[in-house]
Amino acid sequence: MSKEHKEALARGRKEARAIKAYLRAIEARGSGRQPSKETLRSRLEKVNEKIEDTDDPLKTVDLLQSKLDIEKSLSRAEDQDDFDAIEADFIENVKSYSERKGITYTAWREFGVPAKTLRAAEVPETRRR
Repeated sequence: MSKEHKEALARGRKEARAIKAYLRAIEARGSGRQPSKETLRSRLEKVNEKIEDTDDPLKTVDLLQSKLDIEKSLSRAEDQDDFDAIEADFIENVKSYSERKGITYTAWREFGVPAKTLRAAEVPETRRR
């Protein structure tokens, strides 16, 4: 196997790892706009106050679940820096990966990759027919 062939294989593996990590991160985040850390902290503070003020045990359990949900969202929001690095790696690799594998802009969009991310990667837009 030639040196060039080995380098091409290594490049392909690197690209595939970057693409897969980003796609998994997208799936884990879910859809829709993510609230800011400040918004989540404010919500958490309000829920904690309500927990202290309520005498209704059912309401308390409901509020405790809300608190757990907010804490989980806050944890995900704090992982945003990791997501930004994963996204940057995706942007760096997706164009050549797409060209090599024949994956279109539309396929990426259907999976859930944001248009702004694909534009940043210079993946050319395709139209459905």
